[in-house]
Amino acid sequence: MKTSLVTALQADAAAAPAAFRKVLTELDQKMTALAATGGDTAVTAAVKQLGAEAAKAAKAADPAAAADTPAFVKVGTDLATACKSVGVDVNF
Repeated sequence: MKTSLVTALQADAAAAPAAFRKVLTELDQKMTALAATGGDTAVTAAVKQLGAEAAKAAKAADPAAAADTPAFVKVGTDLATACKSVGVDVNF
């Protein structure tokens, strides 16, 4: 996703909102699908929350600004913490 976003922004900065919307929508879809395979764990809850925040940001007029919020950062931090608690190091 990062590569497609960088490519889109380099090609046409005016396309940035659409590019961010696409990336955030894909993030939501992937997190939702991943959460569906998990059980009742802190990791699954954090994955669901990250998907929900991505979906919310994707619907905003300015998706990049909507994703650049303390709430979005918190769900990323919560997911990293949940993953670390089960022995998985992640870097968002």
